[in-house]
Amino acid sequence: MSLARVKWTGLLARYGLTLAFLAMVLALAFLSDRFLSVSNLLNVLRQTSINALLAFGMTVVIIGAGIDLSVGSLLAFAGVVAAGLAVAGWPAYLAILAGLLVGVILGSFNGAIVAYFKIAPFIVTLAGLTIFRGMTLVYTGGRPITGLPEAFYVLGNASLLGLPIPVWIMLGFLLLTHFILRFTSLGRAIYAVGGNEEAARLSGIPVARVLFFTYAYAGLASALAALVLDGRLNSAQPTAGTGFELDAIAAVVVGGTSLFGGKGNVFGTFLGALIIGVLNNGMNLLNVSSFYQQIVKGGVILAALLIERLASARNQ
Repeated sequence: MSLARVKWTGLLARYGLTLAFLAMVLALAFLSDRFLSVSNLLNVLRQTSINALLAFGMTVVIIGAGIDLSVGSLLAFAGVVAAGLAVAGWPAYLAILAGLLVGVILGSFNGAIVAYFKIAPFIVTLAGLTIFRGMTLVYTGGRPITGLPEAFYVLGNASLLGLPIPVWIMLGFLLLTHFILRFTSLGRAIYAVGGNEEAARLSGIPVARVLFFTYAYAGLASALAALVLDGRLNSAQPTAGTGFELDAIAAVVVGGTSLFGGKGNVFGTFLGALIIGVLNNGMNLLNVSSFYQQIVKGGVILAALLIERLASARNQ
């Protein structure tokens, strides 16, 4: 392989996603004069925030060589619990903390079964998807919870220094996740477990506790996304989060995190979430049928996987 080709392959692997994002933005700016308006760009960030929060938690799980299919249902249950307690008269801050705690508990439930009972994450979280959705329907009787206090509206719709609060929450959680993964021994352990679980165990890493943390953290991320969604809708819907796990996984994959574990970073996931958000927004502005939107999103995910595989193969 020539030196020029090696350099080109390396540049593609490192900057290909960023270039693809910029190309998409330029194309949509050309096709729609509304795309680059400040109001629309803020709307894209606000809409992206929920998927990005879910995807940040999913990134931690997938780097650890796991998967979590239950995040959408977990989001729904955490959201209705927080809303239900607030409507029942709890102080808003306690209701919000209770929603976050519910997310951590349900994520920990997944993590305990995966880590200590050694059941495949796909099976455990698929069961969680069904169980948590059923719990949501039982809790609400299948009816939305409305009449939320002002604090929820602030979480979902208010702005600070020109940016929507959901965007600040997204950016804060992005930095927290990056700090954990890159600057703590726990983060290094997550990469080690995802890269080779047996080698990590032999080197003294408490594998079960590391895996347990990844799912608990994904639960926290889901609950945070639930609170933002409650605020945006000014209600808690029992059907909220349906299919959200697929968009979260898509953002992680498009962002370059390996589904086999041990590789990836949360900034790549953020860019992946932005690509999906911009793609959704652009297709809506162009009045593309929702049927075709599904095909396009699937094609983008597949293309990202193929590019990653080809770049990895050429670098070997």
